Amino acid sequence: QVQLVESGGGLVHAGGSLRLSCSASRRTSSIYAMGWFRQAPGKEREFVASIRMYSGITNYADSVKGRFTISRDNALNTVYLQMNSLKPEDTAVYFCATSDRPGNYDYWGQGTQVTVSS
Repeated sequence: QVQLVESGGGLVHAGGSLRLSCSASRRTSSIYAMGWFRQAPGKEREFVASIRMYSGITNYADSVKGRFTISRDNALNTVYLQMNSLKPEDTAVYFCATSDRPGNYDYWGQGTQVTVSS
């Protein structure tokens, strides 16, 4: 098992930046991949970005490409999501999760709120 704790959310004006962090309770170097998802009010949870913990290979949703960057620090057991040029439509609760194989996410954090004002 692994516990995940997200932090770094908050209120920001459109065009601003935030960096989210996700700390894991065990060595992230032993995890296949980690991802960020988000859920806006009244909407389904959607994929944002993922990173393979050994190779560092990343994947992004089209809606955030060029604006968001996912990175990892296996020494700190932490994954980050740098969010730049934020838009009001980025407003959501952001969750991190671990993946044990492609397409399958097994452990989830509690989420952190990101609100972008226009």
